[in-house]
Amino acid sequence: MKIPAGHQSLMPYLFLNGVADFIQFTQTVFGATENMRRMRDERTVMHAEIKIGDATLMMADSTSEWSAQAASLFIYVSDADATYQKALETGAESIMEMSNQDYGRTGGFKDPSGTTWWVTSIGD
Repeated sequence: MKIPAGHQSLMPYLFLNGVADFIQFTQTVFGATENMRRMRDERTVMHAEIKIGDATLMMADSTSEWSAQAASLFIYVSDADATYQKALETGAESIMEMSNQDYGRTGGFKDPSGTTWWVTSIGD
């Protein structure tokens, strides 16, 4: 099986209200890079792909045929506290304050598109 370059065997596909805003949020908070964007019309994203670290996420704006769906994503970051704080400053809502757990330093927030993120960093 030949998976296309930049893809992995499993990738989240998100249906969102406001893909453009979601992409901007991920660029600000996680340093995401946008790999592609195809428009359905002037305002609606038919398909977009971003890369965060070594992961590719696919997404589309919701439509009458494809409604927005809640998603939760877990991501390892080098500094969970800084990422959590940057997310809140960028419009996210805290759903779990930062804390030390047996699996690392972790916290949760919901971004303006409604996607829940669980950020975790692991000490050296």
